[in-house]
Amino acid sequence: MKVGIVGGTGEIGEGMAMRLSRIYEVLVGSRDEHKALETCECCLKAADEKGMPCSVQGLTNQEVVEGADVIILAIPYKHLDGTIAGLHGFEGKIVISPINPMEKKDCFLYVPPAEGSAALHLQTLLPESSRICVAFNNIAGNRWRDIDEELEYSVAVCGDDAEAKATVMDIIDRISLLKSYDAGPLVMSSIIESITPLVLNIARCNRMKDVGIRFV
Repeated sequence: MKVGIVGGTGEIGEGMAMRLSRIYEVLVGSRDEHKALETCECCLKAADEKGMPCSVQGLTNQEVVEGADVIILAIPYKHLDGTIAGLHGFEGKIVISPINPMEKKDCFLYVPPAEGSAALHLQTLLPESSRICVAFNNIAGNRWRDIDEELEYSVAVCGDDAEAKATVMDIIDRISLLKSYDAGPLVMSSIIESITPLVLNIARCNRMKDVGIRFV
């Protein structure tokens, strides 16, 4: 299975590529293909130092959409509309949204669009046959890149396509010590997304670092 990362050169995207490329064939996408290639070099170097396998390829975002079976949108919410408008070929693809619409004022606030969540807004932008799942929303970006450390978090997953959700949950359960949990249909996405500003505020107010969630 090929896993593609649209926006794979940011902190979260690069960290995901480092971890996923040891398990799957990963396609790293960027508007600038040279940046995607630089991310791939980082992945290959990190894997070589650990004597671990790595399968990664740097491409444009459009080439990632065309070539991947599962597509992760590792982009900020403010770039969502513009990014999707410039891409095509999502028909039938599993699309993972870890996107959290929020802003920072005196504290971090969840600021969803009119549809109620970033994922529900994404649903209006993609072809009807796209299979959208929400996952990975509540993991700190720098934790992805710290590949010497295990990720001991729970990952809530929601979506309307049962088969797609099962595929996404299987991917999650293969990464470090992550544990996936079925959180129901896509309408639950607003609750999952809103957890991120919550944990950021907890971290900030209590002088904590990399706060996440675990279900026990």
